[in-house]
Amino acid sequence: MFETTFSWIGLAVIVLFAVAYLLVFTEEKIHLHKSKPVMLAAGLIWILIAIAFQQEGRGAEVNVKLREILTEYSELFLFLLSAMSFVNTLIERRVFDSLRSRLSAANFSSRGVFWITGTCAFFLSPVADNLTTALVMGTVALSALGQDKKAIVGTLVSIVVAANAGGAFSPFGDITTLMVWQKGVVGFYQFFDLFLPTLANWLVPAALISFTISNKKSVGYTAIIRVRKGGYVVVGLFLATIVATVFMNHELGLPPFLGMMLGFGALNIYGFYLHNVETRLLSKFPAVSAPLPENEDKGYSIAKPFDIFRTLEKIEWDTLLFFYGIMLCIGGIGALGYLGSLSEFIYSSLGNTFANILIGAASSVFGNIPLTYAVLTMNPPMDLGQWLLITMTAGVGGSLLSIGSAAGVALMGIARGTYTFGAHLKWAWAIMLGFAASVLVHLTLNAELFTLFDK
Repeated sequence: MFETTFSWIGLAVIVLFAVAYLLVFTEEKIHLHKSKPVMLAAGLIWILIAIAFQQEGRGAEVNVKLREILTEYSELFLFLLSAMSFVNTLIERRVFDSLRSRLSAANFSSRGVFWITGTCAFFLSPVADNLTTALVMGTVALSALGQDKKAIVGTLVSIVVAANAGGAFSPFGDITTLMVWQKGVVGFYQFFDLFLPTLANWLVPAALISFTISNKKSVGYTAIIRVRKGGYVVVGLFLATIVATVFMNHELGLPPFLGMMLGFGALNIYGFYLHNVETRLLSKFPAVSAPLPENEDKGYSIAKPFDIFRTLEKIEWDTLLFFYGIMLCIGGIGALGYLGSLSEFIYSSLGNTFANILIGAASSVFGNIPLTYAVLTMNPPMDLGQWLLITMTAGVGGSLLSIGSAAGVALMGIARGTYTFGAHLKWAWAIMLGFAASVLVHLTLNAELFTLFDK
């Protein structure tokens, strides 16, 4: 523990982080992007840390610690840059719109829509991420359920829980699982030990909610949206990129970001081909607001030729910069010794199991990303079972509140006035039962993974 930990510098660092995170927490109220306060706080915190280290004659350590954090962030940034580019390209090629239109037009019953959207959310989230999945399935539910407010609320709650649960058993499903994978504490295939626990996390509340959903026919739309040219090829490229990333990491020991950037390069080359094809089409048919002739392009309409750089413009830069700020802030707090003391108090006093469950539940308020990165930075002595436990609880804990995950916040936006904080809170007891069930299933089925004594 540094002498400055309890000095004015240590106190100032904690206050800066607290104020910045308070502004992040109130983003929906004050409309200040979450990246802005944490980026500012990160710079100020490390200035204070540099002063503290200089006072103790350890100024040279500042650059070393900063570069360690920057390396971690750079790997995360490049991985997410590639993954987000693929997802945004699939959106631009209308792959998700086509899926939504076909599900909506199928004219299932309200209860059928409830189970189909939940199931799709659980199995789509491990690949497409929980936010994109929630938006696609949420739009399906709103289109298909019409004015049935009770069915809409129950279905959207189920989608949030399913998207968060599905994302927790895959390195590609959530930022937290990606961080845990890149840190090397859990291998790629080991995440699948969480499949049944996360399935229980969704199925328990879903089964309880389903009793409130009627069996009457939903009001579906009949218009089918066609996938634009190359959409299915991009799906294939994305899946091939995932396979290559896993192979390169598992067999060659290469970091995951390299495989993803390899696939991103392939996407850029294919995007060049699409751009040329669509440029020629638009030169022949300049009236681009209507679908082009069937014999020319199989019925899809384009406004502009595909451009990979327009796709990059739509990436969640606010989210990527938020990760930069939060990682530097937490890394700075760790550099002063606070996280070491916190780790000693939480994990030594409470035991690994209870501490990981508590931290997971707290993610519904404080967010899973900062809490997971804090645990990774503290690096308490834990076996594989415990690392999987904190990965799962941090991933699914955000479902307890509608504001606890990006999926919940997004659905509150598209179903404003219907799916609200209070509407979600009414089902918190059922979601808590699912949370408890997932922990119990993990502790039971994966008991052999818990090798260290836990008091």
